[in-house]
Amino acid sequence: MSDTERGDLLLEVRNLQVHFYLFEGVVQAVNDVSFDVHRGRTLGIIGESGSGKSVSAQSVMGIVPSPPAKQLAGEIRLHRATPDGGIETVDLGQLDPRGQEYRDVRGGEIGMIFQEPMTSFSPLHKVGDQIGEAILLHIPDATPQSARERTVDLLRRVGIPRPDRAVDAYPHELSGGMRQRAMIAMALSCDPALLIADEPTTALDVTIEAQILELIQELQDDLNMAIIYISHDLAVVGGVADEVMVMYLGLVMEHADVETIFDEPLHPYTRALWQSIPKIDGPLEQLVPISGNIPNPFAVHKGCPFYARCTERIQGVCDELSPPVLEPRQGHTVRCFLYADDVELASNGATGD
Repeated sequence: MSDTERGDLLLEVRNLQVHFYLFEGVVQAVNDVSFDVHRGRTLGIIGESGSGKSVSAQSVMGIVPSPPAKQLAGEIRLHRATPDGGIETVDLGQLDPRGQEYRDVRGGEIGMIFQEPMTSFSPLHKVGDQIGEAILLHIPDATPQSARERTVDLLRRVGIPRPDRAVDAYPHELSGGMRQRAMIAMALSCDPALLIADEPTTALDVTIEAQILELIQELQDDLNMAIIYISHDLAVVGGVADEVMVMYLGLVMEHADVETIFDEPLHPYTRALWQSIPKIDGPLEQLVPISGNIPNPFAVHKGCPFYARCTERIQGVCDELSPPVLEPRQGHTVRCFLYADDVELASNGATGD
């Protein structure tokens, strides 16, 4: 795959802000999140539960439940190919999520693999019918017969044995690994330019997980897809991603290429995640768990949200001021006062004063 093919910008997300308005209060699920995705490359998004990973991806797909959620700010721009070989830019934020144009994007240009295939498939309909429905919706000249043939071919492509029989199976008749493969087939049914994989191996054992990860990478190489891979497991993301974005309580804490994130992590949260992972190729060391839990999402947090759990916090600074996004190295951003030359100047820049 050439550098030109891999470098084409496909998706831009800028200053995304999504809040959930619930009876218990307001959850600031995503705050000022920005990232790019390029054709043929994989962006890994990691963080603990409640960090805003899935909401960020669902915002791209236009499937965040509203109400209770509301996108308060941000731009989501898709640079999609046109029939004449050109590129057109679509501002997804200006489209009606329930409108036909967004529906054409969702499942067409962008496919998504959800966390749990057993709950993602309808238990009342055959797997093949559900995949075929997506084909009929997004491919204008598709017929029921051609949709079935394409479905069988997709099931074969993702490694499901005897796909001509599996196409008529109900979800409960397939194993967990086979259901996840079928979910991948559905996500790929219309040759998307971008595949969003939201913890696609969460419910699978490690052997099946390795097979699914290998399958996704093979399909990416074959189709030159861009991938957003979401996980709480830094080790898994390290094996599939070209660059990594670390999220915590709705904020991007660090963003860099995958080698830099692993070899030279800057944010205390990223380092803490790395120290909590067992390493089979290194000396035997005691794992260091991250103390405490993610703060109450309904609370309004002053200062850095990681302050209470951070071992390198600066009292009177990190608990009082919002940390800025800094770029200590080219292409490597971090939201932390540890890398600010002037704390007062950096805090003013972060708050806009």
